[in-house]
Amino acid sequence: MPARCNYDVLMPLLDIRDLQIRFGAVEAVRGVSLRIDDGEVLGLVGESGSGKSATALAILGLLGPAAQVSGEILWRQSAGSPTTGNVDLLRQRPEALRRLRGREIAMIFQEPMTALNPVMQIGSQVAECAQAHFPSWTGREAKRKAIAALEAVAIPDAARRYCDYPHQFSGGQRQRILIAMALINRPRLLIADEPTTALDVTVQAQVLELLRELQQQHGLAMLFISHDLAVVGQVASRVAVMRSGQVVEMGACKRLLTHPEHPYTQSLLAAVPTLRTDRNRPLAMVE
Repeated sequence: MPARCNYDVLMPLLDIRDLQIRFGAVEAVRGVSLRIDDGEVLGLVGESGSGKSATALAILGLLGPAAQVSGEILWRQSAGSPTTGNVDLLRQRPEALRRLRGREIAMIFQEPMTALNPVMQIGSQVAECAQAHFPSWTGREAKRKAIAALEAVAIPDAARRYCDYPHQFSGGQRQRILIAMALINRPRLLIADEPTTALDVTVQAQVLELLRELQQQHGLAMLFISHDLAVVGQVASRVAVMRSGQVVEMGACKRLLTHPEHPYTQSLLAAVPTLRTDRNRPLAMVE
């Protein structure tokens, strides 16, 4: 009898094939192909307008009706699903994507102040993420889960601060609240879109360390999006570099950061200032 094939081992968790995104005459993404395996952290890096966020939003079906999207975004269904194998997220009905968003694929957005509802208590916002996918939970159960999620991301005195509003928290704490909202349902894939952009260097380091710990603790796969190669190098095992809607280089993080092959990647690294940078000379231009 032939050996039984273990499809979960062979199939990546997420497999993007020849993704094309257009907004009218503008080609935002041109033929992007990426794959993410279980427990892997893939860094997606590039300058503003390179198509990073558009790629992430396409995964969740959040681009809106103005976008023309083609290609395939194959998602490996969990063991408890009625069917096995991959489903193409670009061809799923809206209700199927709603069941997936926040439950199996979660996203941390860039701006913690605008991503949070300013007139809603933060505890209620976190609990709402759970109740959307587990409507049978009572309010007490959802509150207990929300407090546990806030404690997991190191919000001090989470039970007392459950009823506080976003403006009563610092920028770093608001980012931690967004992480709690993303992880409360234990997703299989976390998309982090520039999660440290608005934070100072010290808080940025704390958030990166928190993401590393949570990723290892829960065995999450992660798509980490940034314009900063140095930041990506702290969390990712593989890196894909995007420019003008295309992936121009991809490889193991250490190799790509030390021996970049594409001129654009070389320019990105050369533009990063270090303690040895001559302050009397302008930084290298990204070409």
